[in-house]
This record gives sequence, structure tokens and C-alpha cells, in this order.
Amino acid sequence: MRILLVEDDDRIARDVERALLAAGYLVERAKNGEDAWFLGDTEDYVAVVLDLGLPGMDGLAVLKRWRAGNRTTPVLVLTARSSWSEKVEGIDAGADDYLAKPFRMEELLARLRSVIRRSAGHAASVACVGELQLDERAMKVSVGGAPVELSPLEYRLVAYLMLRRGRVVPQQELIENVYGQDEQSSNAIEVLIGRVRRKLGAQWIETRRGFGYLMPEDVA
Repeated sequence: MRILLVEDDDRIARDVERALLAAGYLVERAKNGEDAWFLGDTEDYVAVVLDLGLPGMDGLAVLKRWRAGNRTTPVLVLTARSSWSEKVEGIDAGADDYLAKPFRMEELLARLRSVIRRSAGHAASVACVGELQLDERAMKVSVGGAPVELSPLEYRLVAYLMLRRGRVVPQQELIENVYGQDEQSSNAIEVLIGRVRRKLGAQWIETRRGFGYLMPEDVA
């Protein structure tokens, strides 16, 4: 699942990126407001982690431009500004959550998982489809209570389809959120889906020819 990280401080960006990668996300970074606005306006991400204190166009202006352009990607704002009035301004501009610096990485990840779930219309941190269960925090998948060992690629595939369950996900969207910017053929994702089906059971991922893949909202 692709995250856009907008942070001009290299040290903070490096620490956040390391934590996001360890949590199973794919990370793309922008260092200034103009690049951030362009990426957020032209690419699809499951969420954006946005610093407000950016060179050039500040983060609040970037956020306002996204929302004015009807970009609904969930945004978690990071800032050294801690006054209540600035928090209100950020939330009114369209931020989904707000985290003041300095922060604990565990809190950032928890808040990020929360805004991603809410944007998809889900509330619980443990996602379930029938007997299939995915625990976001532990990054574990089980079927009928039995744990299933998945590779990082397989986990990202299952997590993204679980996030979008009940919706047909186009093949290219799935490739981008499983492999990132790496060029992958349609055959690569088909092979990956085949591996996951063998581990979970074929009923959890449906193929819609010409449209993409679907994880149903319930499986009997």
C-alpha cells in the first residue's frame, strides 16, 4: 500500500520511512510543497503523511489545494506547531488527523492505520472476511484461527484487497500498491495471486476478467 511522505527534514523522513517500510507500506517521498502537491494530485495513495513546515508552498496550502481539487486521500498532518488554533486550521483545511512533533513512531503508525481504515469505511483494527482475519498491528493473517505465513508481497496483496473488500480493484492499481513503482507485468500479479490462493483458499480472491480482482465482503 503506497504512502506519500512529505517531509523536508532528512533525519525525520529517514526514521518515518524506516518505520513505514517495517509496517508493510510502500513509501514515496516529497521534500517540498510543489512536489508534494503534484504527486498528491496525479498519483493515488492510501494515505499522506504531511509536514506543515515545508519550503516553498507550506503544507497547509498543499492540503487546501488538494481538497479544492476534490482529492480525498486521507492526510495525517505532522507539525511542530502545537497551538490549538493551528490544529483547528489544519483540520478545517481537510486534515484527517494531526500529530505534533516530537512524536512516538508507534503513535504515528496507529493514527495512520486509523485514518486509512476510516477512509475505507472500516472501524476495527482487525479486518475479517468470513474466517479470514488480518491483524494490521501484528501484520498477521489467519484463516479459521490458524496462522498463515505470508511473504511481504503476499501480505501487502491481502492487506490491500482487505482494505478494498467488496470493491473490484483494477490490476494496475493492485500492482502499484503491492510492488510500488517497480515495473511489473500483469503476469507477475497473477502469479502472486495464485500463491496467495494456494495458502488461503481460492474463495477469498475472485477474478473479474477485464476488470480486476475482488475480495468479497463475506464468504460462506
